[in-house]
Amino acid sequence: MTSTAAQFAPSRGMGIYEPPYQMNMWEDAFRGDISPPRGTSIVAQEDIRLQNKSESTSQDPLGLSDDVEDVRSLSEKVQRRLAQNREAARKSRLRKKAYIQQLETSRLKLAQLELELERVRQQRMYIGGASGSMGFGGSVNPVIAAFEMEYAQWVEELQRKNSQLRTVLQSPISDVELQMLVETVLRHYYDLFRMKAEAARADVFYLLSGMWRTPVERFFLWLGGFKPSEIIKIIMPQIQPLAEQQQIDVGNLKHSCQQAEDALSQGMDKLQQTLSHSITLGSIVVENYGSRLASAVEKLESMESFVNQGDHLRQQALHQICRILTTRQAARGLLAFGEYFQRLQALSSLWAARPRVTIFNC
Repeated sequence: MTSTAAQFAPSRGMGIYEPPYQMNMWEDAFRGDISPPRGTSIVAQEDIRLQNKSESTSQDPLGLSDDVEDVRSLSEKVQRRLAQNREAARKSRLRKKAYIQQLETSRLKLAQLELELERVRQQRMYIGGASGSMGFGGSVNPVIAAFEMEYAQWVEELQRKNSQLRTVLQSPISDVELQMLVETVLRHYYDLFRMKAEAARADVFYLLSGMWRTPVERFFLWLGGFKPSEIIKIIMPQIQPLAEQQQIDVGNLKHSCQQAEDALSQGMDKLQQTLSHSITLGSIVVENYGSRLASAVEKLESMESFVNQGDHLRQQALHQICRILTTRQAARGLLAFGEYFQRLQALSSLWAARPRVTIFNC
């Protein structure tokens, strides 16, 4: 066997003998192979990597291709991050808006509860002082008590129907289905008129006082309810545009309602004057004092007829306006009318929840 030194000894007639693995390493380096042969030291590997990098740089002296790729990649990342930030900000705004609306709704509900408690206290005071609402044993008139419970349920049901109308009008629905919903809402108002007729028989003064309504609603009260002509004025902005014949019919209906309202108001004024004249002490002698009072009581009973006529006029106004309008116009009109009462109730809640200022006299 030859020794190791003999293997590396120069051969006669040839150049310096180089080990096979070194020749392979140089050939790989010339070929630009980045993978050094096995057994190459770490320093040699780093030299080869730097050499390869310098060769690639010589082909792209400015290194623009890598920079462009890096910039493009960074730009895409930035765009994705900005899009994610915008989406997160939008969701945050929506959550904040929903939270504020929830707080506002809760505040209005609390104010409504306080208003209801105040109304109940006022009703108890009224019932306690009204002979027609109390029996001989001091018990509350059961008809009035039942009316108050039914009316509270009626208001809640009206709010549900308004919400249903609002949702349906924003979605595709056939006129047949919408007409059924309109008729359901109309029947709901007719139920209120029936309930009021029963309450009027029990105590017409309780109904006329408006104690069953909120304070702001009582401000607009007319014969225990709303003026029929007010219906047309409230819903007109929501039912436009109207056809020419519709405009004529609506104008005639409004004029007829105003004439009937004037007639009923004049009748109530005449009744008040007659009652005032009947109980004037200067015109009553002792002999006919009892008969004069009995006649006054009979005249007071006619007030029930005025309230019923007012509700009949309201029912006819609702029926006629829905007959004149198209199904979708009628639905929009009923929704506007229902939301009008909801706004009056919300205004009453705000009024009841307003801060009170106490004035001290010095």
